[in-house]
Amino acid sequence: MPAPLPPLPPAFRITDADVRPGGRNMIDILSGDHLQLALLCDRLAPDGSARSLPPALRRPPVVDVLIATLTRHLCAEEQYLYPTVRAVLADGDHVADHELVEHAAMVHTLRRLQTVAAGDPEFPRLVDAITAHVRRHASRASREILPRLRAACTDNELIRLGNRVEIAQEAAPTRPHPATPVSPPANKLVDPAMGVIDKVRDALTGRRTRVGQLHI
Repeated sequence: MPAPLPPLPPAFRITDADVRPGGRNMIDILSGDHLQLALLCDRLAPDGSARSLPPALRRPPVVDVLIATLTRHLCAEEQYLYPTVRAVLADGDHVADHELVEHAAMVHTLRRLQTVAAGDPEFPRLVDAITAHVRRHASRASREILPRLRAACTDNELIRLGNRVEIAQEAAPTRPHPATPVSPPANKLVDPAMGVIDKVRDALTGRRTRVGQLHI
């Protein structure tokens, strides 16, 4: 079964197979996210590399950037990765359902991390928990999901999915919202709406949500 993509706008004598879209493919985008998230977790590790970093990188802005980056990543996966997994893999429903349970656990941990100050005794435990979640998530994706999708989908499908993942991440919330839907079509409507609210709150509070802002 092909990846669940909406059709391209109609054009005379041109089909989806004739189109060569530009941009990065979904697998490369999500793999890059996993690497960036691992690096952010390393910066926060209370007994690891964070000790040797400048104090500014150990302050709450790093927490905010991790929370925002992981939230955008999870939203994009829920909108495009797992519907594709369900459509093209024989055991796709089982794989997607398992990953969504893990997503819920990550969102719960992120929500708690968002409310705890860096000096709180619970902070190291939450950092360890989200770091373990991210590592397991990235490992499963790199070993069990993304290689299978690369084999099952065409290059065109993966690039078109990558285009949509990038759009979804730009519109996504920057804070965890455990009560929001995690499956299309509802999440494709709710996530951008929550994203607008979060971005207004971020602007009003000066909250940093991008890795590049850590150098400001």
